[in-house]
Amino acid sequence: MSSHTTIEPSILYFGTPVVLLSTENEDGTFNLAPMSSAWALGRTVVLGLGREGQTARNLRARPDLVINLPAPHQWPAVERLAPLTGRDPVPPTKAEGCRFEPDKFAAADLHRTPSHLVRPPRVTECPLQLEARAERVRPDLSGDCVIVETTVLKIHAASDLVIPGTHHIDPTAWSPLIYNFRHYFGLGPELGSSYRTETPRTAAVG
Repeated sequence: MSSHTTIEPSILYFGTPVVLLSTENEDGTFNLAPMSSAWALGRTVVLGLGREGQTARNLRARPDLVINLPAPHQWPAVERLAPLTGRDPVPPTKAEGCRFEPDKFAAADLHRTPSHLVRPPRVTECPLQLEARAERVRPDLSGDCVIVETTVLKIHAASDLVIPGTHHIDPTAWSPLIYNFRHYFGLGPELGSSYRTETPRTAAVG
């Protein structure tokens, strides 16, 4: 039996997916921000954002957004975005070294694809793209962050991720980019499946 040690880590990103959020700025341009506090419940995706970031500011005024999910090999593009902010001047709560960047798509070497139902564009290179709308933006208990509840309106998936003839993502073809205590990872080999899976078994076992 293993023993345990009581610790006080500075963050609790214990293996969460990375997403890129595209939102609309006040002047009609678009912001792109990486984050790793997102989880889904049905067609609702809940996001945790810094209170003073440009994304939170945008969603309070203009609720449309796209939740773009990069693949593991795209982590360098995510990291290029990490020290950038769409706020000018840079909020004092941002980490040291953070700088203002008005065109984050170009800075990350990523491209725009028009959305169908919302104004912010999708990230062309991301295999999964969720057009969504922020239904509720509220402070978290600490007051340092906001919790955003979004409704997913339309889902775009790279064709090679979809099991032919179905609306299912092939879990053997898709791997999210995971943020694990500030380090980037992909998934390992499949270990098994839930009894609730609806994915055809032939696709899951390869």
